[in-house]
Amino acid sequence: MSTISSSITSSTPRSLSSLPRFDRPTYLMCSPQWYDVDYVINPWMAGNLHRPSRDLAFAQWKELHTQLHRIADVRLIHGQPGSPDMVFVGHAALVQHGIAALSSFAHPQRQTEEPHLRRWLESAGFLLWETPRETAFEGEGDVLFDATGDRLWAAHGVRTCLQSHRHVADAWHTGVTSLHLVDPRFYHLDTCFAPLSGGHALYFPGAFDKPSLAKIEAAYAPEMRIVVTESEAAHFACNVINIGRDIIMGTTASNLATRLEMQGYNVTEVNLSEFIRGGGAAKALALRLSDSRVTHGL
Repeated sequence: MSTISSSITSSTPRSLSSLPRFDRPTYLMCSPQWYDVDYVINPWMAGNLHRPSRDLAFAQWKELHTQLHRIADVRLIHGQPGSPDMVFVGHAALVQHGIAALSSFAHPQRQTEEPHLRRWLESAGFLLWETPRETAFEGEGDVLFDATGDRLWAAHGVRTCLQSHRHVADAWHTGVTSLHLVDPRFYHLDTCFAPLSGGHALYFPGAFDKPSLAKIEAAYAPEMRIVVTESEAAHFACNVINIGRDIIMGTTASNLATRLEMQGYNVTEVNLSEFIRGGGAAKALALRLSDSRVTHGL
């Protein structure tokens, strides 16, 4: 535990048994009242400065909240002025077993979010796993547990340091598979890869280099791979919320929902066009708080 004790912080010492535990799938969402595209830190923002409709964005967010609340408990954190991307709360941390690995955002524009999320997670009882400022890491945008919580998938590229992968994995003493992103449009892992509860992988091959694709193909048999097209990926088809056999995703103008349903999933599509302008969709708008096995009913 020496590594953990040097990187975990908490204002109140307590045993691991006192950490928050959830019997139902539970997520955190952030209200969008301050959401806008105020700057350009990813390719999706280019050409979209101040173009999102505040009213439409709120209506879309509310529909996502309604659909998520139908199958999970949802906690809320208030957005803050000066932090327009705080609505993408899925980038704030990676959570498992009551430990929250805090993000260390690459861009100063998003670093303003960090103290607000830190306070919320600590007040909710989580132990905080610190990430050094020089080691860029952006929560569930960059690192994802598989459905069982036994494997971490992590990506590095234009936004995240490869060195962060081992540091984050050490919070749970788990193995991690590192993938290299090579298309700047898919700057986060959650824009191009999703490990699903039924043992499938939903992914866009064009986002990865060849060695990374080989790792994915070694882990998933051909019949367990659900490949999305470039057009679907550009509609953030991989940026999904997966709870058991339920999937909530943005609209893709394709037959992807049908393909997922043929694999046994129940799919709900929500129009999230205003958030795609900022570089995120369903997955980015919700942070998983419950353990993987609880979320997926395993």
